[in-house]
Amino acid sequence: MPGFEFESGRASLCKDGKVIMIARKCTIWLGTVLCLSLSPVNRAQESGVPTFKIDPQKSSIKFSVKASVPIQGVFDKWDATLTFTSTDVLTGVLDVKIQAASVDTGSGMKNGKLKGKDFFDAEHNPYITFHSTKVEQTGPDSFSLPGTFTIRGVSKPETLTFTVTGKGTGSGSINGTMAFDRKDYGMNSGIPFIKIADRVEVTVDLRGERTSGPPLVFKQ
Repeated sequence: MPGFEFESGRASLCKDGKVIMIARKCTIWLGTVLCLSLSPVNRAQESGVPTFKIDPQKSSIKFSVKASVPIQGVFDKWDATLTFTSTDVLTGVLDVKIQAASVDTGSGMKNGKLKGKDFFDAEHNPYITFHSTKVEQTGPDSFSLPGTFTIRGVSKPETLTFTVTGKGTGSGSINGTMAFDRKDYGMNSGIPFIKIADRVEVTVDLRGERTSGPPLVFKQ
């Protein structure tokens, strides 16, 4: 008659080796469950990858254009992510996705014109995006971030330059600017009775914190 014997918490071999086979199957099953139950945060911690979260409530994305009547405003709805594949700051990737229709200049007339087909064309191209393709450290706290900028369906290479604060503290900010020529993106029209320059300057102030993983390593 088959039976079970236990030694140091493990079942020993019984008839036809069935107990060992069962134990192996249970071990494989348990390992699979534990692996699948690991959250992305836990995986990031185990792989040594820093994970950051940007807080839109404490951050802002603004723009300004020199004009006979000042034009400047903010975007009220947007998302941004900052991801890394290692602790090396040069592995970072910044993605920004702005809802074009959320533009706010403080003037209903200006907002309507900017959302229209001559400028953002928000109805047909609802998002303004930036995806970085490289990180270049230009100083102890300064960086250059070349990437692809897309507005009203037109994509071109642009560069965001910025400084960082809070290195090694687990929280901080990215403060930078990116300038582009609006006519490169098909925004050739003007606003009635307002003379507008071609150069548009975008200012970003992104504030966030490291939610898991080790600190980033910066070039000294």
